[in-house]
Amino acid sequence: MSEPRVASQTAFLTLPRAAEYLGISPNTLYVWRHRRQGPPSFRMGRRVMYRITVLDEWVRDQERADSRSNRALDPLNRKPQQRSKAVK
Repeated sequence: MSEPRVASQTAFLTLPRAAEYLGISPNTLYVWRHRRQGPPSFRMGRRVMYRITVLDEWVRDQERADSRSNRALDPLNRKPQQRSKAVK
């Protein structure tokens, strides 16, 4: 019978496991990290690690920033803007 996981083992994911968790390729996550995009990460020794709670928060932030997920940002829900009068 396997032993129960310790909380510290499940609190962090390596880059490949974080990519799997997010449903993207490890290469995409690596490129995002290199460009300082994507979810926050840190080094633990030689390994790049991601905190699961931060990954979840990052995904929620992406949803809020996307007009398809956040109706308040949908341009079709905004009132039409009036053009300002040209100054002569």
